[in-house]
This record gives sequence, C-alpha cells and structure tokens, in this order.
Amino acid sequence: MSSKIFSATSIGLHSEPVEVEADISGGLGNFVVVGLPDTAVQESRERVRSAIKNSSLTFPQTRITINLAPADIKKEGPIFDLPIALSVLIAGSKNFISKIDLKKSIFIGELSLDGTLRGVNGVLPIAIMAKEKGFKTLFLPKANTEEASLIEGLEIIPLENLNELIKHITGVETISPSTKKYNLKDKQESYAYDMSQVRGQEMAKRAMEIAAAGGHNILMSGPPGTGKTLLARTLPSILPKMTLDEVLEATKIYSVSGKLNKNQSLINTRPFRNPHHTSSAVALIGGGTWPKPGEISLAHRGVLFLDEFPEFSRHLLESLRQPLEDGVVTVSRATGSLDFPAKFILIAAQNPCPCGNYSDPDKDCTCSPNQVIKYNRKISGPLLDRIDLNIEVEKVKIDKLTSAPDGEKSETIRERVQNARDSQNERFKNLDTLTNSEMKSEEVEKFCEIDKESEELLKNAIQKFNLSARSYFRILKLSRTIADLAREENIKLPHLAEALQYRPKSE
Repeated sequence: MSSKIFSATSIGLHSEPVEVEADISGGLGNFVVVGLPDTAVQESRERVRSAIKNSSLTFPQTRITINLAPADIKKEGPIFDLPIALSVLIAGSKNFISKIDLKKSIFIGELSLDGTLRGVNGVLPIAIMAKEKGFKTLFLPKANTEEASLIEGLEIIPLENLNELIKHITGVETISPSTKKYNLKDKQESYAYDMSQVRGQEMAKRAMEIAAAGGHNILMSGPPGTGKTLLARTLPSILPKMTLDEVLEATKIYSVSGKLNKNQSLINTRPFRNPHHTSSAVALIGGGTWPKPGEISLAHRGVLFLDEFPEFSRHLLESLRQPLEDGVVTVSRATGSLDFPAKFILIAAQNPCPCGNYSDPDKDCTCSPNQVIKYNRKISGPLLDRIDLNIEVEKVKIDKLTSAPDGEKSETIRERVQNARDSQNERFKNLDTLTNSEMKSEEVEKFCEIDKESEELLKNAIQKFNLSARSYFRILKLSRTIADLAREENIKLPHLAEALQYRPKSE
C-alpha cells in the first residue's frame, strides 16, 4: 500500500511544499528515505520507529520506502519526522480512514522517542507558503503556535504528541484550532539602556537621533571609555516600534536561523547585533553548505554594531559594501543563489589610533604618525562613502560624570523620530522605499529639492572636499531627514549645513 501527505522545506527564507510518499511492500523490514535527505532526515527513521512503538501504535514489519518529492530539492532537519510517521501509519493500515482533507493539510514536527513533539525551525515561512498555495490547515508542535499565529486565514492545529494527531485525523478526539492572534499592542517593549543614561555627548546623541529617524549609518571615533558602546546600545530604544510587516520579516529570518527560543517566539523589538571582530565571513554575511542568514541579516530592520571597526579584517569590511548599498546580500553556491534581506543601521565605533589616546587631551599618544595613518587606512574610502554620519566622541568632563542625569529620555526622542518616520511613510506610501536612506537617485531628485542658496553651498562643498556622486546623494538624503525632524516640508540651508558637518574630515 502507499500514501501521500504534504510537508514543507525551507530554501533560504522561503518554503516549498514537499510530498511525503510512503510505500509498504513485501520483503525484509527495511526502512529507506529517498529524495535528497540530509543526515537529520535520514536519522528520522529511528525516531519515527521508536515514536510509533512507544505511542502504542503498530509499526509495519516490512519494507518501507519514503520518498520526499520533488527529489531535486535538498531536505534538511528533523521537520519531516511527523509527516513520515503519519504516512507510514496510513500506508500500513487498511482500516485507516481520515476525517480531514489530507490534500489541504501540511504536517511538520520533530518527534521524540516517546512520541511527543518538539518545536522546529522555519515555521513562519512555511505558514506563509501554506496560505499562498491554498492549504487550509497546518499541523505543528504546540511550541510553534505563537509563531504561526502571525498568519491569518490559516487553521493552526497545535499538537503535543503523535497520538493526538492520529485521534484527531480519525475523528476519535478532535483538537480545537488555535485561536491565538498576534497583536502588536499586546507586546510591551523594554530596553536595558536609555538615552538619559548617556552623560554629555550632545552632538553624538543628536547624530543618533538623525540616524534613527532616517535609517542612516554612523561611525563614531574617540578614545576608550567615552561612551561609544553605550551610545550604540541606546539606539534601539529610540527607533520606532516595529510594524507587523517588519515583525514578519525579522521573525522569518530568526525562525530559519534557529534563533527563536521558548521565551521569544516572535521578534517584536528592533534587533541589535554585536558580532566580535574575529567573526568569520560566513557568520557576518551568511552562507555555509546549507546557506543561512548571517549577522547582517539578523540585524534586518534593526542595528548592526561593529565595535573596534578597524580590527575587522579588510576582506570582511569590504564585503559589507554591497549590502550597505542594496539592503540585500546574495549568497551564491554551485547549486544556485539565495537572497537574504539586510536593511540595517550600521553603527561602527573605533579608537583614533592603536593606543586610543590620539585625541585624548589628558593622555599622550604612544603611536607613531605612520601607525595612526595605517590604522585609519584599514577602512577603505568606498566603505566610508557609505556612512552618512561621522562624529568625534570626546572625553566627558568629570563634572558631567558626577552630576545627576539631565538628558532627554529615549521615550521623548522616540516621539520625534516617530514623527519623522510618519512623514517618510506618507512621502513613500506608493513606493517600496521605507526610509530616507533607502531613496534611489530619482527619488532624491524628486523629494530633496533645495533652494539656490543651498545649492551654492553644496557646490562649494563638492569642490572643496572632492565629494563623490554617492556622497552628493547621501548628503541630500541626510538633509531630508534633518528637515523631517524639524517638521519642515522643504530642505533649508541650516539642514544642509548640518548634514555637511557629518562628512569625514578627510574629504
């Protein structure tokens, strides 16, 4: 006898339906899985065998062949345990009568040896695919219910063990579909760092506000202990709340990467990623034998903080150039290429020299001029060209450190940032662009008009600092964000002048 049910597999951040076919024929009790399975799928044979027996169900003592179709797509992970077990039970029983439409259902889940179900990765992309392909029901482990609840119009059946599934399908004991619905308002955001904790550094905090409002990249340079790391960690607290679309995007990435845990089924706060400078290219950019998103994709719609910026390898830093420009990273392999989203705010921090005291008024720098030049040349011009805000973080005076905090709270700054983002949402409502930093050249020409006085200032700046075409457009984008924060409809001279202040001194 044979049977066929449906499961799914993830390819990058997308999913494809998989037909799980079981054929039971005469011969010795051999259990074979075909269809490009990886080691975890091959090992499902032992998990399925034990789970069926320990659930007091009958495991066929004959030759079993499982085919995962289409056979030209690689299958990975323990997600196929549940559909394989179900297909074996259906094919092995002449009296198995299903009370549900198996052709409109998808089954996923990892089986324990006693038949209980464990949560799996990549549930959200599978739920999205199921709805798009016209499937009506998704059977999954109870641990993945909240993640799947993001998708409306799909019946979610949460399962605790294999026996529950069999009883539900045969009509012995029906399981009620999950009624859990995700509501952004129900999720309270909390942050460990607040902008009011930063003493002094008014210019740096202003730059952070601009970066948050328009999604701009920022590079901080200053001696050790001036608060660069604290400033970076406070940035998520002033970013706007995530929309449902952004929650879907971020959760999909974390789900496929296996980064979701029991206490965090959904990514409803802006991601903050802080990879060490010894990270590999695969860890930062993404890839591997089975390509997975890297740190830049895990920071999508959030913050990527690279501390000790020049200490990262030159090759690693140069690999950031394309994602910073396009907001997407393409991982190519012999079997094909995958695109991972990477629209993040880059916050980079560095010391002014190897010893860190070059710009410290109270300490002597022990580095030679050549060492200072060599240290700063680790960051290439094309990479610096993609950073909109360059600021010097100066040493805070002792009276500021010992005085009571008097700076604005993140909540207050966030309101201004949200107002600026609302202006951008209205401006780009019929476009794919979300923030000013994402504007294309034709959009810059349309939305970043300047008067003659400002145009003259910009021309002089281009000639004096020898600015590139990319820098020209980035200055206009930055000016547009500064104008949005000021609630101004048009870019004015003070907005352009402030944007020019954030260009690197070397230009």
